[in-house]
Amino acid sequence: MQSNAGVVVIIGTGGTIAGTAARAEDLVGYTSGALAAADLVATVPALAAQSVEAETLAQLDSCDMDHATWAALRERAAFHLARPEVAAVVVTHGTDTLEETAFFLHRTVDTPKPLVLTAAMRPATALSADGPQNLLDAVTVARAAGARGVLTVLAGRVHAGADLRKLHGWRVDAFGSGDAGPLGVVEDGQVRMFRDWPAQSLHHAAAALGDVGAWPVVDIVTSHAGARGRTLDALVAAGARGIVIAGTGNGSVHRELLAAARRAMAAGVPVRRTSRCVLGGVVGAPDDALPSAGVLTPVQARIELLLDLLAVR
Repeated sequence: MQSNAGVVVIIGTGGTIAGTAARAEDLVGYTSGALAAADLVATVPALAAQSVEAETLAQLDSCDMDHATWAALRERAAFHLARPEVAAVVVTHGTDTLEETAFFLHRTVDTPKPLVLTAAMRPATALSADGPQNLLDAVTVARAAGARGVLTVLAGRVHAGADLRKLHGWRVDAFGSGDAGPLGVVEDGQVRMFRDWPAQSLHHAAAALGDVGAWPVVDIVTSHAGARGRTLDALVAAGARGIVIAGTGNGSVHRELLAAARRAMAAGVPVRRTSRCVLGGVVGAPDDALPSAGVLTPVQARIELLLDLLAVR
């Protein structure tokens, strides 16, 4: 594919890709987010000849990702994407919450240009660090002809941000696209697409997210053997304005949680039902079932419900 010219802005937010350890063989006991975005760019010699800019927004372990960083990332990405000389933005991120950030940006960033996220499963100091190749592949995808939408690039695969999910806790090829499958692959520096680039899908609340401190609290509760309805009741009492239930199988919910969910809805707190299974989502429903989030994962459904609540505040 022919490459797009222009500047690619690389925004760093921390994560394992920017992590360092005292020993090269240590793949677990490292410090996330130790390196700045410019340091990551310097590890990829092939980027030296390209027009890139590096900006460090945060240096988080992504398990600590928060709404304030989401809002700041959205603002900076939108700022750079609006610059006429910028072809694309690439975000380096931790893997733990990568799928959440990708879905949030997919639903809130309005741009015809590509916004590409990448990450790594091994720290930058590892003997076989995967971050440099992932970053180079992400820039390659960002420059690909026709590229658009929120994308993620890891282990040579291109995923739509709306489809991404983490499948493994430590393996290098830890991500997939659920039932949809990847959009394409990066092979020897070239992008080969299996299907079209994703269409933009903005939430109607995206234009007016407002103050992060006023965002509604939306919690996730997992249905399991011996589940207690009091857990859900306690979240509502603590100020939850929305609840997502990660149900078993095809979105089934333990009777104790089901009763608590009905109490929450009677009190004006919306509830969405998802599946805790990695694939499939929720298909169909009996007449008396809780409202379904369909194919959305629990974390995606949480973001969607948060945006729904922002739209009506």
